Formats: sequence, C-alpha cells, structure tokens
Amino acid sequence: MGNLALAAKITHVPSMYLSELTGKHQGCRQAAIEGHYEISRRCRALGVDTIVVFDTHWLVNSGYHINNAAHFKGIYTSNELPHFIKNMPYEYDGNVELGESLAKAATNACVNARAHSDTSLSLEYGTLVPMRYMNQDRHFKVVSVSALCTVHNLADSARLGAAIREAIEQDYQGTVAIFASGSLSHRFAQNGVSEQYLHKVWSPFLELVDRRVVELWENGEWQTFTEMLPEYAEKCMGEGFMHDTAMLLGALGWDKYNGKAEVITPYFGSSGTGQINVIFPVSGIPRE
Repeated sequence: MGNLALAAKITHVPSMYLSELTGKHQGCRQAAIEGHYEISRRCRALGVDTIVVFDTHWLVNSGYHINNAAHFKGIYTSNELPHFIKNMPYEYDGNVELGESLAKAATNACVNARAHSDTSLSLEYGTLVPMRYMNQDRHFKVVSVSALCTVHNLADSARLGAAIREAIEQDYQGTVAIFASGSLSHRFAQNGVSEQYLHKVWSPFLELVDRRVVELWENGEWQTFTEMLPEYAEKCMGEGFMHDTAMLLGALGWDKYNGKAEVITPYFGSSGTGQINVIFPVSGIPRE
C-alpha cells in the first residue's frame, strides 16, 4: 500500500530563475524559492520518493497525458519568456511504474488518460522550475501530468485526481507528493507595461478575489470553493483553466475534504498574476 504524504498548490513563476541571476532583479523571488525549499524539506522528512506535478504549462487538446519517462535531461529555454528562463540545465529521474499505474486507474474511472514512458517528450517549466529548487540533488523521482487542458471539464480533472490518489494508495509501494503547479488569477500584464507589474496583480478585482479564495482555503470552506471554481477559473483567468487545482482537490476529496490550508509563501503578485505556495494537509482527506 502506498502513501500520499503531501499535497500543495505551488508557484512556478519564471522570475524565480531570474531571481538567481546577477542584475537588478536578483533576489526578487527569494520568498517563493524559500517556500519551495521548505516544501522539499517536508517531503524529505515524510519519506517521499516521487513527486507528481500537475503542470499548467503542458498543453493538451485531447485526453489526459502523463509523462513518466525513466529519465529527463536537457537544457531548457522558455518559448513564452525566453528573457526570463534561458539555457537552464536540468536532470531528473522518472517513475515509469507509478505513471503507468496512474493512467490505468484513471482509465478505470472512465477518464481517458495515457502514460508515455517511451517518449521524446520533455518537461515543461511548470515542472522544471519547482524541481530546480526542490530536487536539485535528484532525491525525488518526477512524474508530470498535463494540466493545461483546453477542451476538458473540471469535473473530469477532479475524477482524474481521485483516481491518482487511489492508484497511489492501492497500487504503489512507496510515498508520493502531489503538486498543483499554477497560479491563482492569471491575467498577464499588458505588453509595454509588464515591468511595472513585476510585483503586482493586474487589477484590484483579481487580487481581491484571489485573497478571498486563500481565506476560504485557510478556513476549510471547500464546498463554497468547489462551487465557485468554474466561474472563478473563467472570470479570473485561472492558469490552465485551473485544471491543476481541480486535480488536486479531486485527490483530496473535493467538497468533502476537511483540511485547512497552510500558507508557506504568502500571496504575491508577479507580472500581473496571483501566486502562492500553500500546503493542503492530507489529514483532511475523508475516509470511509
């Protein structure tokens, strides 16, 4: 029997990498980086062997997909923001067995999912940025799940999340963490004024709703949040249409989840978007 030991919603803003580099923005995302270090420490203390990332930068137009290659290695430059992330080396180990188990469980739950182990698929930066700070020593194996789902229902993503937990607990002999890698509101700053919004959210409305959502999470008001999630994702332009969040909450029990979120890195604005690192205690998962 496997164990889901930690669940979190995490940031992957490319300015974290920029923050490392010498120049006027050096250190600008240190708080977010420290949040990743803390989540990594907790995963290690819990004996986590594999991290599953719901990656809102992996765009798919049909079905759900899992990158469970045995090994990942390369040099990454973002095609979206090549002036933020460029020539970033990476190397991590995958988990073929777990990825196959996740896809099988999802298919059994009538969610069309495929695992790709024999593949030239590379990792996207929704996975690569967090792993840079959490997994530089390759301590954890990595499995990436597509979460920029263009024609999918949030309810299906929630069912995928539930199937993933089932696979971890029933079919895997190990300890796993799951991360929803994506922002809250995701309205990028308009071209031409982006520099002015490096540390700001695009509008007071988006920031107000984001902060209220964080309060709901901290208070454990999951029925309210799950009911509002589709409209929140649409009107606040949630990253990846917030399929990562639906997957995470599906794994935790959806509206029956009774945990209270623990903020690790307080909410912050980044290039117009709303960002956070927050842990969802697995002790709040409902059990029959």
